[in-house]
Amino acid sequence: MSGHEPSQPGSHTFDYKHVGGRFLGLVALALVAFGAVAFGAFTDTKQFAFSYLFAFTFFLTICMGGLFWTLVHHAVDAEWSVVVRRQMENIGSLLVVMGILFIPLIFVAPKLWYWMTKLPGQDILLDEKWPYLTKEFFWIRAAFYFVFFTVASLWLRRNSIKQDTSGAAKYTLLNRKITFGSLPLFAVCLTFAAIDWLMGLDYHWFSTMWGVYIFAGTALSSLCVLVLIITALRNAGYFKNVITIEHYHIMGKLMLAFTIFWAYIGFSQYMLIWYANIPEETIYFLRRNTETWQILSTALVVGHFFVPFLLLLSNMGKKSPAFLCGMALWILAMHMLDIYVVVLPALHKAGVQLSWLDFACLVAIGCTLAATFLKRLGDAPLWPLRDPRLKNSIALKN
Repeated sequence: MSGHEPSQPGSHTFDYKHVGGRFLGLVALALVAFGAVAFGAFTDTKQFAFSYLFAFTFFLTICMGGLFWTLVHHAVDAEWSVVVRRQMENIGSLLVVMGILFIPLIFVAPKLWYWMTKLPGQDILLDEKWPYLTKEFFWIRAAFYFVFFTVASLWLRRNSIKQDTSGAAKYTLLNRKITFGSLPLFAVCLTFAAIDWLMGLDYHWFSTMWGVYIFAGTALSSLCVLVLIITALRNAGYFKNVITIEHYHIMGKLMLAFTIFWAYIGFSQYMLIWYANIPEETIYFLRRNTETWQILSTALVVGHFFVPFLLLLSNMGKKSPAFLCGMALWILAMHMLDIYVVVLPALHKAGVQLSWLDFACLVAIGCTLAATFLKRLGDAPLWPLRDPRLKNSIALKN
């Protein structure tokens, strides 16, 4: 092993004894939840379609965020993130599972994206968006998104793991080259996936800032999951003398930065649409600021920005793992609310109508991803053992 590796015999490898029966419990819960979801799909197909899209989008943004942070790490040649990069890679590698979990949406697509049921000449606005809004091109784009996400995330992770064995610096350089080719494609795929699957719920509505808005939540939510995973592993006895308070300080500053960025993009989108006052644009906010949807929209503004912004200002808080975990859970809850307010008003236009399928879909997809992630933990060392920047990452001061 490289001299950069801390002297902790066996501590870099995940021991499944720390999982206990949780893995089997997650698999069992996922199977039961998917059974309930399948029942709901036959008894209330339209509610299932929207509930599943809500849960799918929530977890997809987190997985895309794992790939994003991996790409950023290589693009800027960051040192501080070397010790947490493997967990970024593990989160990003779940995108291949998300590709499989997308399949149910194929069967209920006309229930979600009602433009698919329209014939040429029935809606002039839809005709103006031809040939972009055609079924064939829609599915070709979806396939391309998942092919890219899968190839990029798994390729970067594979090279990283190979370096653990060989110690060759060529893998660092190779991943940097892959990143420079992948970052533009990542931006394109995330933006157009958000347009296709979320903005496409109402093809009359449009916003030129939509992709950036979804990206802001993607980067922030995945960072929160990274904090929770790192802390759970530290509490189980891993990362001793590897991840320090300095690393938490940086992750806390990034959480604050992207909280502000999310609010800035959200406000900018709202302000521009309000100022222009174009009916095709204002319908999105009108629907979400009437009846009981207004309560959730207000809670989103307060809970997603003001609360974390004020609490994350303190340096003391950003250096406390327990505090950051509390903030991470809060922000994840707000991100879930954000996606809910994006998706469900397209179905329940008159006001909030909670369904048991909303929760069942979250449990089904979440348990599937959690079980897969636990399996990933034991497949490779918990951090890049022979990355040439590991020593500097461990000795981080900021």
